[in-house]
Amino acid sequence: MMITNLYFNFKFKLAALSSGLIVATLLISLFTIFNVNLEFIVAISVLYVSSYALTLFVNWKLNEERYRVFLNSLHAEIQQKEAIERGAALLRLSTTDALTGLANRRATDDELRALWEGWQSSRQGFAVVLIDIDYFKRFNDHYGHQEGDRCLVAVAGAMARATARHSCALGRFGGEEFIVLIRCESRDEAGLVAEEVRHAVESLRFVHEQRPDHIGFVTVSVGAAFSGDVGGDKVERLVTEADRALYGAKASGRNRVRVFDRNEPRKVDEDGTIADLLRSAVVEGRISLAYQPIREVESGRIVAAEALMRLTNTKGKPISPAAFIPVAERTGAIMELGRWAIATACRDLIGNDLVPVVSVNMSAVQLKAPGFALSVAAILGETGILPHRLALEVTEGLEIDNQPEIESCIRELKQLGVQVWLDDFGTGFAGLSCLRKIDFDVVKIDRSFLQASHAPKGAAMFRDMVGLLKNAGHAIVVEGIEDEEQLDFLAEQAVDLVQGFHLGKPMPLAAFKQVTVMESAEAAKRSGTAR
Repeated sequence: MMITNLYFNFKFKLAALSSGLIVATLLISLFTIFNVNLEFIVAISVLYVSSYALTLFVNWKLNEERYRVFLNSLHAEIQQKEAIERGAALLRLSTTDALTGLANRRATDDELRALWEGWQSSRQGFAVVLIDIDYFKRFNDHYGHQEGDRCLVAVAGAMARATARHSCALGRFGGEEFIVLIRCESRDEAGLVAEEVRHAVESLRFVHEQRPDHIGFVTVSVGAAFSGDVGGDKVERLVTEADRALYGAKASGRNRVRVFDRNEPRKVDEDGTIADLLRSAVVEGRISLAYQPIREVESGRIVAAEALMRLTNTKGKPISPAAFIPVAERTGAIMELGRWAIATACRDLIGNDLVPVVSVNMSAVQLKAPGFALSVAAILGETGILPHRLALEVTEGLEIDNQPEIESCIRELKQLGVQVWLDDFGTGFAGLSCLRKIDFDVVKIDRSFLQASHAPKGAAMFRDMVGLLKNAGHAIVVEGIEDEEQLDFLAEQAVDLVQGFHLGKPMPLAAFKQVTVMESAEAAKRSGTAR
């Protein structure tokens, strides 16, 4: 009976029944089988009944404790499952482009380095293919960013279908540029896959009536480079040659594939190379700044502005930042341009007290350069600007993790009192560990996450991202505001600052000054009316 009640994991009812049968059997046996006196029967009966009651009570308490342990274990298991699911969701968030569902810059960079290591160690060939949507800025300007996002999603889907049967990794490289990493054994094999991708996008017949070449639908230009054709011991060289091939495809009329060939002589366009333009851009006045307002969600007032570099060629035609910034970084011209941009932005906006803060984008080349923080300090001294009124934007794609020189430079800038902002959060390499290592004053969420928030899954992902940044103590800027509905959605999420075409496009200094003066006058008028 004691074993039944105390050592077996019987439930209370089963234990009571089984031990009760034992007691009943004993009592019946005492009265019918054994020839003993009444005093013995009473003594034995009291012993067994009291043991029955005591052990049954202990069994009840044990079962109660086991139930509590079971509930605690179940609760812990549920919490662990939720933690695993949340961790998996954050991992997907950090490696997936929210708009297209393709791998983002961080994920493709990891795959690129793995392929490069395979090439270096065992000569397993691969190719880098860069794809750029032709005249996409014209498409966005005419049809709007929402239609532009729909175009990006459609192009991504077409490329995914075209590369599905090949050993490829497809990702979004940034903006309207995509990347395909192909395991292959020759330049010709890479060219065939690249042509399949180009043809797949062309076959969509996605309407684009604003093209200057009058083709009438969306196409892509494609540049590829095979590992066996590129020398050197750094993977960046392979990406550079693929980028040059892409530039060649665009210069040759677009909607075509160019594969890098080391034996082919390089051509220079009639205006000279971008590198030549950059060398004299400041002196000849071909470089300028446009300013885009950053507004407070609650009040709508302008609290900061982002300075954006613009370049024109010798004929006055604008050159896309996506084209000239990489060249400036490769040639080192970004150092002079960066110093000029910081000094000009400080004089234009802070010197005229148009905004409390101006932000300027920084390149990895600048942040790695010895003495960069000192050069910023010198500019602040020359212009007489207080350090906290300058913000330097660090793009997440710079891969801040495991870059001690960049981390050291950021710390020096923070010690100066300069604000450091993290740009394009969620699209690049930095990931969550970067937020833990560096105390950013502001984190800018990439516009793709807001554009994806119209769907329930995208909205939930956006809320999680905002909650994560808020919990980490960062102020938040959300980019890409296109309509009032998005602004209302952000107000519900307690976002601090916003930026986008709906709130103000990038504009020259004169236009920006006019906007700020007009808004200041309106604010003063409202204040006087209120009094």
